[in-house]
Amino acid sequence: MRKFLTVVLMAATTLSVTAVFAQQAAAPAAQGKTTRPAPKAKKLSRAEVDSWLAKPSESVFIDVRRPDEVSANGGFPVYLSIQANDLANHLGDIPKDKTIITVSNHAARAGVAADLLDSKGFKVAGAVGVEDYESEGGKALHIPVPPPRPATATATK
Repeated sequence: MRKFLTVVLMAATTLSVTAVFAQQAAAPAAQGKTTRPAPKAKKLSRAEVDSWLAKPSESVFIDVRRPDEVSANGGFPVYLSIQANDLANHLGDIPKDKTIITVSNHAARAGVAADLLDSKGFKVAGAVGVEDYESEGGKALHIPVPPPRPATATATK
């Protein structure tokens, strides 16, 4: 009986240790973190972004953020707004004769978007994060959200 209990305790200990290691390995995924590879796209500096902003006929900025993020964090004066999840569906809307700069808050989504566009044959200069750009002294465009329109009364008969 003692030998049986020792074997059972050893098995339980082994299972417990295995469970702990499995939980630790699964922790990043459970916290919403994935292990996707880092984007290959170049993260542009403020000076590089300013250089592209100075030649608007040669470039197009594609902002891949949600509209509320653009309102809250600012953006660039001329750009296409195509959310990251919709980018693959709008490749035909993006000019192939201009250099592309992708935009997000800290350049993570912009980097992924830049990689996608590069793989589809677009000329991509790199990615920029608006918040990073401003932290380097750049001035993003901040447009206040307009107030809601008043409800119009409908005529009743």
